[in-house]
Amino acid sequence: MRKTLLSVVILCATISVYAQGPSRKIDIDFNKEKGPLNTFFNECVGAGRANEGLRADWQRQLKYAKQQLGFRYIRMHGLLHDDMGVYFEDKKGNPIYNWQYIDELYDFLLSIHVRPFVELGFMPKALASGDKTVFWWQANITPPKDYNKWAGLITALTKHWTERYGEAEVKQWYFEVWNEPNLQYFWSGTQADYFHLYQVTANAVKSVSKSYRVGGPATAEHAWIPELIKYCTDHKLPIDFISTHTYGIDKGSFDANGIQTYLSKRDSSVYGTVIGSRKEIDHSQLPKLELHYTEWSASYTPTDPIHDSYHEASYILDKLKKTGTAANSMSYWTFTDIFEENGPRYSPFHGGFGLINYQDINKPAFYAYQYLNKLGRHELKSTDPASWVCKDDKGNVQLLFWDFTNTHPGDSVSNQVYYKRHLPAKEKGEVTVNLKNLPAGNYELRVYKTGYRANDPYTTYLDLGSPSQLTKAQVAKIKTINNGGPVIKEKITVTNGGFSKQLHLRENDVFFVTVSKM
Repeated sequence: MRKTLLSVVILCATISVYAQGPSRKIDIDFNKEKGPLNTFFNECVGAGRANEGLRADWQRQLKYAKQQLGFRYIRMHGLLHDDMGVYFEDKKGNPIYNWQYIDELYDFLLSIHVRPFVELGFMPKALASGDKTVFWWQANITPPKDYNKWAGLITALTKHWTERYGEAEVKQWYFEVWNEPNLQYFWSGTQADYFHLYQVTANAVKSVSKSYRVGGPATAEHAWIPELIKYCTDHKLPIDFISTHTYGIDKGSFDANGIQTYLSKRDSSVYGTVIGSRKEIDHSQLPKLELHYTEWSASYTPTDPIHDSYHEASYILDKLKKTGTAANSMSYWTFTDIFEENGPRYSPFHGGFGLINYQDINKPAFYAYQYLNKLGRHELKSTDPASWVCKDDKGNVQLLFWDFTNTHPGDSVSNQVYYKRHLPAKEKGEVTVNLKNLPAGNYELRVYKTGYRANDPYTTYLDLGSPSQLTKAQVAKIKTINNGGPVIKEKITVTNGGFSKQLHLRENDVFFVTVSKM
């Protein structure tokens, strides 16, 4: 049967009448290209610490994330921490280097075509000037006791990578100096101490190859960007990129139960910060520097249930879309819940940073990145600001659109309370998709969805009574109910150059629509 107008498909038989809401139209012209798709969104992803990358479950999940989400770089803490066995000294104080664990990790990364975004830190105990640490795994946050020995370590490690992988490969990496030195939790020295560390480190990397890319300051909330650029220009130091971090939290505090966070109600949260950083660089003496946000998410704590909630998927897409071209990469923190800053977690859904939980269950945030990764490389113009429309080289069309509604009530309740419960989504009305100038022929339409009770494993987990541990049967049930498959599959025939489709939208729903040649 030929169709040029597709009928509405009612997905939930228990709902007979939808609440009325404002209409929304997405008009697409197959022949109107915007340009190549900017894939800054999956250029890089974060992970906890390097030693976790030696685990079989971590490696299994990263390989899966690479296949499904397309990440090209990965950044993590603790590369030089003692559990990686990198640096020792003999009785006379002479350095002893050991690359065994780093080799195992980096060999694996490159085998699955993921490159390291090298974070150079934290301080090996034998090289540390003090005993201040952070995290359950006790990362040393003090400056080196001997900057010449630090330079020797960085030079030797960079030479080793060059010998093992070749200069052509290593020059495609990024070398980032330290992590969040503007916070006393992560750097016990001053800003001046950090700038000296940057100088020594950058010169050490560049001494091996001037083509290697080095940058910083890797700060929290876009701090020290103009200052580092000025320091580098004043001292004629190499710098190839700026890196910094941001999270969607304006207010956070500690109480007897741990950290309490409150999702920002500012629409400009996250993306406004990124755009501001780009402007700082544009107005500096080095306006062409790349900008990499090497950490970002809705919340900066791995005990925030928003990370598990269906709200996170639309949040991610909203912030990435509004970031535009301001950043060269936005590295989501993190790809997995295998993350032990506070030690091993003891429940399957604990508000962890990850796109995937311990039991290999895809969270809603995972599907946001999966949909992005499935977009074709040619972006089309769209009349709808909360959407991406693309086509691939075969003439197949992909449409990703969403509703982002910040339902958080504000300072009256923390994320730790608000997102840790059933949160049914309100109706937002109908969305009409109009696609014109599509070449005549037979196509298959597929519609995928993420939202409340749609690829929403946390709500399924709540239905099960929030068990502290999941049985194999419970894991299988959660995965079956939230399997990522299409909610609509239809064959269509286009004769007049286009078609229309209506879809029902709720708060924070995400839709991914494909129109593929048969």
